[in-house]
Amino acid sequence: MTDLHIRTATDDDWPAIWPFLRTIFAAGETYAVPVDVDEAPARAMWMLAPPGHTVVAERDGRIVGSAKTGPNREGPGAHVATASFAVDPSASGRGTGRALGEHVLRWARAEGFRSMQFNAVVETNVRAVALWRSLGFTVIGTAPEAFALPAGSYTGLHVMYRHL
Repeated sequence: MTDLHIRTATDDDWPAIWPFLRTIFAAGETYAVPVDVDEAPARAMWMLAPPGHTVVAERDGRIVGSAKTGPNREGPGAHVATASFAVDPSASGRGTGRALGEHVLRWARAEGFRSMQFNAVVETNVRAVALWRSLGFTVIGTAPEAFALPAGSYTGLHVMYRHL
């Protein structure tokens, strides 16, 4: 297996990001985004302008994941970072999510953020919850039944936090 390379995303990367991001959104299990979101609003949401930052993870010349990060809020909340992650389902289980998480944490520290907060981690996304816990995040609250699962049941949304 060739090493993973993480770099700043460019506009030219979008055609490689969109197919797996669309698949993840359409599954309706991990993002509070319409399952049928159109490409233009998805691109605007994912490909952030500064002070936001979007990266891609490449393995063997193929984009296998992406993350976006930046201030969680404007003004008095701008010292807290947030981030979102997407790994191509065909490339999962190979450390891409962990590498993206570690990269985003380093980036946020270097940019002067004091902490990082994830606003909506789906409670049943146990792999993501375990990964973020292993990277030092704690669940500071859960909104019960705040996320509708595709099968018609509901689950909680965690707010996860860590100091940088």
